[in-house]
Amino acid sequence: MKYKLMILIFFLCVFLMYICCIDNIQNTIVLMKNEKMNIRTLYGMKIEDEEYIKTSSSGSVYKKVKVKAFNVPVKEISVKTLPEIEVVPLGNLVGLKIYTKGVLVVGVEDRSNNIQIKEGDTIISINEKNVESIGDVKKILKKSQGKNLKIKYLNSSKNKIMTSNIFPTKNENDEFELGLWIKEGASGVGSMSFYIPDTMEFAALGHGIYDKDTDTLLIIEKGEVVTSKVLKISKADRMTPGEIRGSIEKGKDIGKIKSNSEFGIYGTINNLKNLGLKSKRTIKVASRNEIVEGDAYIYCSLDGKNVEEYKIKINDIDINNDINNRSMKIEVTDEKLLDKTGGIICGMSGSPIIQNGKLIGVVTNVLVNNSKIGYAVFADIMIKEMIN
Repeated sequence: MKYKLMILIFFLCVFLMYICCIDNIQNTIVLMKNEKMNIRTLYGMKIEDEEYIKTSSSGSVYKKVKVKAFNVPVKEISVKTLPEIEVVPLGNLVGLKIYTKGVLVVGVEDRSNNIQIKEGDTIISINEKNVESIGDVKKILKKSQGKNLKIKYLNSSKNKIMTSNIFPTKNENDEFELGLWIKEGASGVGSMSFYIPDTMEFAALGHGIYDKDTDTLLIIEKGEVVTSKVLKISKADRMTPGEIRGSIEKGKDIGKIKSNSEFGIYGTINNLKNLGLKSKRTIKVASRNEIVEGDAYIYCSLDGKNVEEYKIKINDIDINNDINNRSMKIEVTDEKLLDKTGGIICGMSGSPIIQNGKLIGVVTNVLVNNSKIGYAVFADIMIKEMIN
């Protein structure tokens, strides 16, 4: 009896393993031209192409493929293959202004321990009135006279809209407050990566913009890209990251930010002339299958005006990585750049990487204990984010 139970448990575990594998396969997959479809499967599973193919006016190719387990169809996937895409690589240092959707909770006072809202959550409305700034919250509190307020907020841990009720209390200045520390928006400098000349859509940073107090990805309502002025470059040292310090106070309008994701920020360029480009040469975007370990180049600006080319080396490629922005490990080898910055420093995130005349990726992170070494995200991931 015990032996039979063990066999039953074994087969149940195997069955659940196959169910999880099938469930983890995406319903829709987007591929670059020449990119191979990499789907993790188990023994007895295979992918079979359907016969029909549909091409859109944009040149994208659509088809259906079936996932089979032991020759039994278990799932159908929609596959979209993008046409060959050409972009203008940038590397320009720009100013970024982000305005959040609602106001972000960055702290909760001790006396408010009965409040369901936590640090990292975003307040969207109070008593059915949308809030976009701290000023909006103050106006509602002033009119509340301490009466119960219905708060609609985005729960950061569950990524779900929820509601909570709070009775405002008076502070030492005789003003009503929620018992929550809140903030709105963010600003800073970073590098624009590239834009698509046909649509004027751009990508930047290669990573998302997070709130430094809560370490949560900012949910943006809108944003602006403006010109920036370099104030100082702090060279990286052992265990100390370097930084490009910039001012955006008198920045001229370049474009609008539409989205903020784990793989960068995206939007549309309105005033291309304010980027001051010396070249608008387009290059093709490489699929990850074309990237090889070895020499490559990055484009970046250290003075806020001129974009220069610097040598790097691709040391490692994680071809199956679609989870985070550490697709490749890179190393700065250019003596001129090392002399100026010590390696990769804050503000260089978003610098495009060129290999064999194609855009292969974008600089994202640096190793704190070795500023010569950093990470980059595949360009195809950013293109897919833009198009989707």
